[in-house]
Amino acid sequence: MAATAVLHAQDVGVRHGPVTALTGVDVRVHPGEVVALVGPNGSGKTTLLRVLGGLRRPTTGRALLAGTDLRSVPDRTRARRVAYVGQDEEGDLPFTPREVLLLGRAVRHPDWRPYDADDRAAVEALLARWELGPLADRGLDEMSGGERRRVLLARAFAQGGDVLLLDEPTNHLDLRHQHALLAHVADAGTTAVVALHDLDLAAAYCTRVVMLARGRVVADGPPADVLTADRVGAVYGVDARTVDDGRRRHVVVGR
Repeated sequence: MAATAVLHAQDVGVRHGPVTALTGVDVRVHPGEVVALVGPNGSGKTTLLRVLGGLRRPTTGRALLAGTDLRSVPDRTRARRVAYVGQDEEGDLPFTPREVLLLGRAVRHPDWRPYDADDRAAVEALLARWELGPLADRGLDEMSGGERRRVLLARAFAQGGDVLLLDEPTNHLDLRHQHALLAHVADAGTTAVVALHDLDLAAAYCTRVVMLARGRVVADGPPADVLTADRVGAVYGVDARTVDDGRRRHVVVGR
């Protein structure tokens, strides 16, 4: 962990008017890590992701990209290096998946430079990887919510940046595609920060878990160390227990 962090939220605090969203948050993300942000609704996951992506300036503290304050990083440079997918992005415009993925490649070129053979090859590979080939020439406004979500996630990969920031990326996805997405993130060797509600997915695919509650970090470490029954029960206000299946620990909530 001695190497410079790819992203660093350094003593970050954020206020939305009278509401405090984050307080004293210090999180470092190192190359190759897949970090899950977990916690109840309103715990600050989305706000922290937006700070790390340079989309929200902290009220106190700062966010760094490879040691450089994000406030001094030009927008185009940030877009080349950090891909962000929000939880409620609009995806019902009459663009095709192929067009959307090409737009993701646009940040890699100077203004007005046409797409080249490498761009088109990368897009076709992503269409295949995300099982979007049969939908490649349909409009997003003709697709289901899950299909549109897959297109927007594939666009983030099309950018080819250093870091993926994904806010509840499994929303609208069926069970198979939830696991396929996170397996792809884990296998790609890409640095990623992923806000998740499903603790089992976090344990299965993430190298590290940061748990937030009321805008503060309450635990940060390997999934097995963070996702204990006592901690989950206290933070979420539920009855929880853990079950070990011989491969990893699962958190079971309720009866």
